[in-house]
Amino acid sequence: MIRHARVLPVLVLAPLLLTACGSEKAGDPGASASASVSAAASASAAGPAAGPGTGELVSRAQAMGVAPELVYVTEAPGFTLAQQSVGVLGDDGFSATWVDGDTNALLRLAVDRGTITADTCPEQPVGDMSGEHTTCERDGDAWYRTGAGRHEYALPEKGHVVRVSAETDAVPRDVLRAAALAAHRLDAAETERLLPSADPAPASPVERGDLPRYGDGAPDNRVDVGG
Repeated sequence: MIRHARVLPVLVLAPLLLTACGSEKAGDPGASASASVSAAASASAAGPAAGPGTGELVSRAQAMGVAPELVYVTEAPGFTLAQQSVGVLGDDGFSATWVDGDTNALLRLAVDRGTITADTCPEQPVGDMSGEHTTCERDGDAWYRTGAGRHEYALPEKGHVVRVSAETDAVPRDVLRAAALAAHRLDAAETERLLPSADPAPASPVERGDLPRYGDGAPDNRVDVGG
């Protein structure tokens, strides 16, 4: 979260993102967090980014109705951004979808305000599928969640949660996890490629070739005598 001319480049993920990690079940105190997940998550949050204060990001995000601080991007091998999927989520959140050109599998990125804890994780549906049972497993600083035929990695940030989800049978867990840990705020180049311009396209007059050069173009209703 199909190919488009304006897409993000597909980058090969660093091996660090694919290393194994410890896990704990939701509500299991004392289980150790994964150092690799924690380090990668911290790096994605602190890495180069346009940030909510950058003028171009702010103007483009606000034109879409999205809070600038909620705009993220990710990457995964073989997946290409579906440009038409970029848009607002809820009140001022953000979502986008990436597509695997070979399998047509979808990878959805969603960022919205809120939080997620051991207590609230099972109550929050996976992929907006309300009413379904959700299973939560701690994976470093993230939560691995499954339900309704989908799985998701959810990374709590300050005041918002970054989620990357896909169909369980379509995208392997390690690919999903790597894409979640690769999620980060946009830099200037990514802002240019990902977000539509804040300036509306100039309206061009439509030229029609079926109207006469003079007059108002109304039908000729003149009739002959007796007609």
